[in-house]
Amino acid sequence: MAQLFPIRLPLSRRQPMAAGAARAPYRGPAHMPSQAPWAWAVLGAVLGALVCGLLFAPARWLAAWLQQASSGQLVLQEARGTLWSGSARVTLTGGAASQDSATLPGRLQWQVRPVFSGGPAGLALQLSADCCVNPAWTWRVSPQWGGARVAVSDSNSQWPAQLLTGLGTPWNTIAAQGQLAISTQSLVLSWTGGRLQVAGSAQLDAINLSSRLSTLRPMGSYRFTLSGGAAPMLQLSTLGGALQLSGQGQWVGNKLRFVGEASSAPESLAALSNLLNIIGRRDGARSLIKVG
Repeated sequence: MAQLFPIRLPLSRRQPMAAGAARAPYRGPAHMPSQAPWAWAVLGAVLGALVCGLLFAPARWLAAWLQQASSGQLVLQEARGTLWSGSARVTLTGGAASQDSATLPGRLQWQVRPVFSGGPAGLALQLSADCCVNPAWTWRVSPQWGGARVAVSDSNSQWPAQLLTGLGTPWNTIAAQGQLAISTQSLVLSWTGGRLQVAGSAQLDAINLSSRLSTLRPMGSYRFTLSGGAAPMLQLSTLGGALQLSGQGQWVGNKLRFVGEASSAPESLAALSNLLNIIGRRDGARSLIKVG
């Protein structure tokens, strides 16, 4: 009878599976659904669209952001190309409610690319303009703890002083004419915890300036010099002309404190009197300038 009805051991007492025996793959609990293949396809399509959108973002997105960030004072008109490589006509205005505007002759070209060598990783912005910037001007922007760092390439550029009239008061009243020459040397600007730090130097020469407030043309040529250090210094001097300007200042935290004066040769005082009244607080033949 034992041979006809063999004894079946309980499941817990069965012998282990012999070596080499095939084992069915584990499919998990019956209630767990398998991952649908279309979900991965949708995820890949979304990521691809985001990457393409970033790489081919139109230049007008940059124009819209700059106009909003500058409260309408910096406008990129007729923007062409992409966020990374494009061109536009640059217009300065007095703001959203202002009727003043001035446009740079020609077009400004830009290129933006990531950089990882030769300094902290970041983005390199390259600017060029047939009228004003040649060779290109490179600004390397790198994030850092609590702020940002901007390294500016050594460059020389010239800009029409008339462009400033677009910024509204007081530039539209002065209506300056002449040339603005900007040069930089090993210039690095850093903002950490709201404090500005400067290394290197920058120089702005205002050449043969004139104003509709004076019949004297030109009034003179002037130089602003920014010098880096523990306390960045700004110095104003006169290169030549009947209108004499001088002064110096420094950054304290993120604020500029500047003290200077404007004066005129006696024979030119009548022609420069209106301008002296606007530049600063009038003190006889002088005008005292104070900022901060």
